[in-house]
Amino acid sequence: MLRSVSPQSPSRRRPKSWAALAAGTAASLLLGGTLALTGGTAQAAPTNSTGAPATSGGIKVAYFDQWSIYSNAYYLKTMQDTGAAGKLDYIIYDFANINPTTLSCFEANKAASQNEDDPNAGDGAGDSFADYQKSFGADISVDGVADTWNQPIVGNFNQIKKLKAKNPNLKVLLSIGGWTYSKYFSDAAATDASRKKLVSSCIDMFIKGNLPSEGGYGGPGTGAGVFDGFDLDWEYPGGGGHTGNHAAPADKQNFTSLLAEFRSQLNTQGAADGKTYGLAAAVGAGQDKIKNVETDKIGQYLTFLDIMTYDMHGGWEAQGPTNHQAPIYTNPNDPMTPVPGGNGKYSVDAAVKAYTVGDPQYGIPGGFPAKKINVGVPFYYRGWTGVSAGTTHGLFQKASAPAPGGTYSGGVAGIKMYKELTGFVDNPAYTYWDDTAKAAYFYDGTTFWSGENAQSVQAKLDYAHCNGLGGSFMFSMYDLGTQTALFDKTVSATNGSAASCPAGPTQSASPSASASQSASPSASASPSKSASPSASASPSQSASPSASASTGTCSGAPSWSASAVYATAGTKVSWKGHYYTNKWWTTNEDPSLSGQWGAWADNGAC
Repeated sequence: MLRSVSPQSPSRRRPKSWAALAAGTAASLLLGGTLALTGGTAQAAPTNSTGAPATSGGIKVAYFDQWSIYSNAYYLKTMQDTGAAGKLDYIIYDFANINPTTLSCFEANKAASQNEDDPNAGDGAGDSFADYQKSFGADISVDGVADTWNQPIVGNFNQIKKLKAKNPNLKVLLSIGGWTYSKYFSDAAATDASRKKLVSSCIDMFIKGNLPSEGGYGGPGTGAGVFDGFDLDWEYPGGGGHTGNHAAPADKQNFTSLLAEFRSQLNTQGAADGKTYGLAAAVGAGQDKIKNVETDKIGQYLTFLDIMTYDMHGGWEAQGPTNHQAPIYTNPNDPMTPVPGGNGKYSVDAAVKAYTVGDPQYGIPGGFPAKKINVGVPFYYRGWTGVSAGTTHGLFQKASAPAPGGTYSGGVAGIKMYKELTGFVDNPAYTYWDDTAKAAYFYDGTTFWSGENAQSVQAKLDYAHCNGLGGSFMFSMYDLGTQTALFDKTVSATNGSAASCPAGPTQSASPSASASQSASPSASASPSKSASPSASASPSQSASPSASASTGTCSGAPSWSASAVYATAGTKVSWKGHYYTNKWWTTNEDPSLSGQWGAWADNGAC
């Protein structure tokens, strides 16, 4: 997927080259037993790091890759036939590109380079053939009806229409950017005029459906009804990502302005169409990425935020030490060098805290609504080989090299899809559990893989529920093939609730005193091997800000304070001559700037 934290990690979130696509076969893989995927619940009550009230249920989001229809032979029909589509709230279709000359949305038939050192790898690239020009036979069509020569569009876009017809509550967003296609985000977001141009072009092409006429398909309005909004996957504001990406000091503020422009134009289009269009963003989980996002401002524009809580470690650290790619907490023995600028390391908890309550050592203000955050669940694994057991069954040990890659994963060393690791990651004999980090890993005495199983998914969603988060997102569906056990576990865990949650953090008046973990979830120095989790104590809590507001000029409500945390929905404040009540937990979000999609409801003049 995308490199959510580590700057050297080989990305999953990129289009494949046509040569690589043609090299694969269309076979589906049959996986073995599902013992490791069907049992287990997280044993310790997760830390409440956000101060938000606990939740039950949540939205379910999954990515469908444009290129999955080639060598992986994974179709939207697969999602329908396996029952996956009917269990989701959103599918995100990835990726659209930004034209390097016009800085607008466009379609093209041009393969992207897979050379990570090529600064122009994604320039002008796209796959309009997969989008709306590839004919689908009855055997791979969602409704079992083959495409005909005189249809206005075919391809994935037409299949999306069919999928939505069968699942009327399902919404589909188009993701713009990704690892290979983020080069020109900085340029397109740089000015008010360039932002308006980009957003207008994307709405014209993908919401109004005015697709370019190519190969006998497309034309005005032919793509209308396919997409219900957009997902922005800028990797990354402020720098990083693929070689050659453009970046500027103002990216941090311009990202916010770009989201605001998308929200504004989508609202206008929605009013004309009689519907509400969604807007999401996929963002990094590392403190080095989060510090370049205005966490306290972007929430008002977004339907939800997908924090890419994975890819924290992997084969780009070629000789190790081995580590977790998606730990919930930081193990005290984690050998990772702290992120420059502070003493933080990568974890789900660190990322969620940074977005919601802030991380002062990195200048991150927090303030993002917890209920709009989705945690990421990867369906692929990061690995090493030549790993000695040590005293931890391979964890935090040196390696000789990244583990050999898989055919369906493009042969990239250090990564394999779930469907390529049958007999390994679903084998209890190779399955280990780090009860401190709340993370699963898999080790056969030589090769080490890090990723999800039923136990880690349950722990992650228990954490999400106890912290008042919105739900989960999964990347990516074709990693599973036709095997749905891990998907089904993610769905059921998202739909449920945590067995128990500790009380939220106590509150203090300082907005920078974010909740911190003062005790590890487990006192064990090394992970234990178990088929199901063992009991351990939940972490204790330290101080977090509270709502302390000074008296304002309006009678009947205190004045809003930027340094206060408003944890209880319905809290009434006065500000700039108006009364406001909050819809959810919020801090440092100016009520007068909140707007329709923000945390504050305007109750009128006082």
